[in-house]
Amino acid sequence: MKHFSFLLILLFSFSTMAQKIELPVDTMVTTGHSVNIKGININYTAQTGTQPVWNEAGIPVASLFYTYYKRSDIKNTENRPLVISFNGGPGSASVWMHIAYTGPRILKIDNEGFPIQPYGIKENPYSILDVADIVYVNPVNTGYSRLINKGKDTIDRKDFFGTNADIKYLAEWVNTFVTRNNRWLSPKYLIGESYGTNRVSGLALELQNSQWMYLNGVILVSPTEIGIERDGPVEIANRLPYFAAAAWYHKRLSPARQNKDLDELLPEVENFTINSLLPVLMKGGFIPEDKKQEIAAQMALYSGIPEKVFLQNNLAVPFHYFWKELMREEGGYTIGRLDSRYLGIDSKTSGDSPDYNAELTSWLHSFTPAINHYLREELKFKTDIKYNMFGPVHPWDRSDDNTGEDLRQAMAQNPNLDVMIQSGYFDGATTYFNAKYTMWQLDPSGKMKDRLSFKGYRSGHMMYLRSEDLKKANEDIREFIKNSLPKEGDSAKY
Repeated sequence: MKHFSFLLILLFSFSTMAQKIELPVDTMVTTGHSVNIKGININYTAQTGTQPVWNEAGIPVASLFYTYYKRSDIKNTENRPLVISFNGGPGSASVWMHIAYTGPRILKIDNEGFPIQPYGIKENPYSILDVADIVYVNPVNTGYSRLINKGKDTIDRKDFFGTNADIKYLAEWVNTFVTRNNRWLSPKYLIGESYGTNRVSGLALELQNSQWMYLNGVILVSPTEIGIERDGPVEIANRLPYFAAAAWYHKRLSPARQNKDLDELLPEVENFTINSLLPVLMKGGFIPEDKKQEIAAQMALYSGIPEKVFLQNNLAVPFHYFWKELMREEGGYTIGRLDSRYLGIDSKTSGDSPDYNAELTSWLHSFTPAINHYLREELKFKTDIKYNMFGPVHPWDRSDDNTGEDLRQAMAQNPNLDVMIQSGYFDGATTYFNAKYTMWQLDPSGKMKDRLSFKGYRSGHMMYLRSEDLKKANEDIREFIKNSLPKEGDSAKY
């Protein structure tokens, strides 16, 4: 009898182990909450779940996990803005802006964005939920989103993992979401961070041309190049303003420049970059030696690293070398790539690049436990699927990236569409000066420049992690939404 019981237990164990963990293709959990924003209590619902992506035969081939926050006391949504939020990577979950920027709940971190324990979530007194509803979308293989393969149909990864494929299926998904939630009459905004800026720039035109859905605004947070080329001398020159910002933060400049406020220093460096450095770099190997030394000396003054380093690198000091070099003689620290306020420790002081990204390890330290706890315990979405902070999406097809031109075309075709760029001065991955360059090059005609705006912050890639910038950046979004909503009766025409 004991032997029989043991066999039953063994068989049950094998059957349990054989069960496949699957995410529900189409499901939803709704919970009620409140948050105090700018001194006003806001009641809202959180709708958390999965929504399918279908192929042309109407068969679900993927399911995307999302969280949708909707203010409870607004019955008529035709004037209520809807913000559709994406992060980037590609392969990154929509966790960063969700629980650290625009949403009603944010991480428990210190005022500069560093992890503290116990981990957790708290109210976001600056959330934009007072002025707009928000949906956070996780593309395939990020967060809880997954491909679906029942064995009947073969799913081609190329339909999901590439610049243009990503835009195409997400536009279909957004159409379904807007239809299901009766938001067709609402003013609509896209916000994307990092590679998410490629995503939302392309989506602006794809939604317009393939889904006939017109937007009021696109917000680019720490934008990539969005298909706008900047090779050669331009790419090299554009590094210097970021070098200066990072060196200023770590007090590595000479007193004459260190004593200047950042708002005074950076325009000076930008002017030198555009009017002195770039013309010299265009001469390449034919730069006169005395001119090269003069420029190297000035670059050293603005960057906090030795003149000889610029001369050894033909004025083109790589980013990774700068991250290793800036604090080499000041404690032997490295500085972060995505946020150069963060310090790291390498196994040796020598070398030409850091061992790891100091800022990213710090962020994962605080974000990962918080999002896993929050979704399960507060939003009541429970699954054994792993939440992918970064998911398997590679190889990623980056060919034919015309997302910047897509955004320009969407703006040209839609007089109601405005664009705002937000960047942190200490971001060494998608630098603030490259973001300005993107804005300058986005519309070569200059006819739409009054619909383009730039906002800078004294932090890094995720500028909102710094408490002061969390408040300022959310307020900038509020103002952007307010100013981009047409007045009643205004026609969309030139």
